[in-house]
Amino acid sequence: MLAHTVFFRLKDRSPAAIERLVAACRDHLSGHPGEVVFAVGTCAPYDRHVNDRDWQVALHIVFDSRATHDTYQQAERHEIFIATHADSWEQVRVFDADLSVCNA
Repeated sequence: MLAHTVFFRLKDRSPAAIERLVAACRDHLSGHPGEVVFAVGTCAPYDRHVNDRDWQVALHIVFDSRATHDTYQQAERHEIFIATHADSWEQVRVFDADLSVCNA
């Protein structure tokens, strides 16, 4: 499996702008073939020295394979999301990880 995690720092950090991006993630980025897990949310209000809090919206998608992730990257809905919302981003950080699941 492949975990695709994206952290968005927005130019406009208002609650309305944050909710617009969360809603857009749900509309455009959920339900793609090969998605095992889809989650989107906002920065939790934890004040711990180890937390990186320099972002407003986090996207987490786990795909069943690299192939389905690669297909997602070229999907029309994904491209529309980028074209429509990229101007609102100050910074985007992407972390992709190969996963192995260990059931305890």
